[in-house]
Amino acid sequence: MSVDPHLLRTFVAVARLGSFSAAAGELGYTQSAVSQHIATLEGDLRTSLLRRRPVALTAAGARLLEHAEPLLLRLAAARADVTRLAAASAARLVVGASALAATPGLAARLAAVRAVWPLAAVTVRVLERTVIAARVADGTLDLGLVDGIAAPTDPLHLPDVGPLTRSR
Repeated sequence: MSVDPHLLRTFVAVARLGSFSAAAGELGYTQSAVSQHIATLEGDLRTSLLRRRPVALTAAGARLLEHAEPLLLRLAAARADVTRLAAASAARLVVGASALAATPGLAARLAAVRAVWPLAAVTVRVLERTVIAARVADGTLDLGLVDGIAAPTDPLHLPDVGPLTRSR
């Protein structure tokens, strides 16, 4: 068994949107292509993942969805990590900070970065706390700063991606 990430993306879109046509529109496929993706995935896994009318997850589909979203996030993180490594010579730092973490002390911390990395173009984006970890994983942000305590229910629980820095 080898599960194609494109098929997983299609499955996640159908499960999230509850519609083959909505998933097709979002992904830029035809409805027929989405149906073929799901049929191929079901054939590969040898089980039904979705009930068709109305679209609903089967027990196997619900279990696959639990795995699919973190797998796709890990793939995006791996792609971003390799891309960052390949472009290591680029002098940029994009920091995402939640509103409470973007304190005046942040400017001093970023000044310390500029002292070590003087040619760096540093950008700070104030974002919702809930999206910062995923943006670090997918490479949109190089560093994420959030307020509060990281919990097991935070959106990205991947210890090897690196810890999130907490603002005090």
